[in-house]
Amino acid sequence: QVQAVESGGGLVQAGGALRLTCAASNPIFSTHNMAWFRQAPGPGKEREFVAAITVSGTRLYYSKAVKGRFTISRDDAKNILYLQMDNLKPEDTGVYYCNSAMYSAYSWIPRDSFGQGTQVIVSS
Repeated sequence: QVQAVESGGGLVQAGGALRLTCAASNPIFSTHNMAWFRQAPGPGKEREFVAAITVSGTRLYYSKAVKGRFTISRDDAKNILYLQMDNLKPEDTGVYYCNSAMYSAYSWIPRDSFGQGTQVIVSS
């Protein structure tokens, strides 16, 4: 299991930017596909896929909602996963989580339990 801690969230105005960081303590990080998920506030809101990066950063995947605005990257030497978020919108508000992930049935599925996440609030 890849154990990781997310950070970098905060309050930002619409159109602004944030960079999220996911620091893994387990060296197996470099051998796993990694992804970001998020959960918007409010009842009935399910956690949703945001972006994924394969081992060695070979391929990148994004949800339609963030494609063209967010960039996922990884630094395997430091065991860190990043999510650069530009041109943020109020609908990007939520708690963001990183996780190792697998692609199955045309979806990215989290492999491990989720951590605390990091809160992102985008004001209009």
